[in-house]
Amino acid sequence: MVETHDIVRPPAELSAALAAIGSATASAELSRMGIRSAFIRGPVSVTPGVRVAGPALTLQFLPKREDLYPVDEYEEPEKQLHRHVMYHAQPGDMIVVDARGDMGSGVFGEMMLTYFKGRGGAGVVIDGCLRDIGEAKQLGLGLWIRGATPNFHAQTDIVPAAVNVPVACGGTIVVPGDIVVADDDGAVVVPIKLAPALVAVAQEHAEWEEFSRIRLAEGGDLRRYYPLSDEARPEYEQWRAERGQA
Repeated sequence: MVETHDIVRPPAELSAALAAIGSATASAELSRMGIRSAFIRGPVSVTPGVRVAGPALTLQFLPKREDLYPVDEYEEPEKQLHRHVMYHAQPGDMIVVDARGDMGSGVFGEMMLTYFKGRGGAGVVIDGCLRDIGEAKQLGLGLWIRGATPNFHAQTDIVPAAVNVPVACGGTIVVPGDIVVADDDGAVVVPIKLAPALVAVAQEHAEWEEFSRIRLAEGGDLRRYYPLSDEARPEYEQWRAERGQA
């Protein structure tokens, strides 16, 4: 019998706050906190306009060796670990897959993703491909992938090897339970220990950017408002006070 471990999930409010921040601000602020690049390179959004954040369930693929893994798609399905990562899914979860950048294996298809959506899953980030992409995009999940393929998960060169272990997805380490923030700009990994501090600094950043955006749209001086200059700060503080945020 296959046994895999679940993850420790942060409060849902923390994920929601990070989703509101978005990947660009998360990446920039993490850089200032010492994480040089938390960006998962390679996977891009195929569901424009979707912005989500949630704890990472992880799936690791390795190169295929036929004597160690069934070749047929439906042979001994309960030994196929890409199913088991989904068994852990809870509302708001993200699945992050190290598929080695492989462009020939469809990690999940419509049926598996339908199950994940039914469990309340928020999205998947795959350093590799999906199949049934047309149907998958209609499910309401966020999808960040390298591409599409008609092949099933173990048809060509890779096989699922481990669930909820640290993985390298797009050159970035993802630890199970880290929060992944993903939108049109891509996917960013937020180390769970840094998430509360990130929310605090990023919310302040987002607030002054909102003020600056208004002023720039009115024809304000870029040098004064972006980034917010010391000279413009009293004006910003007055704006905050008028909004009841002082």
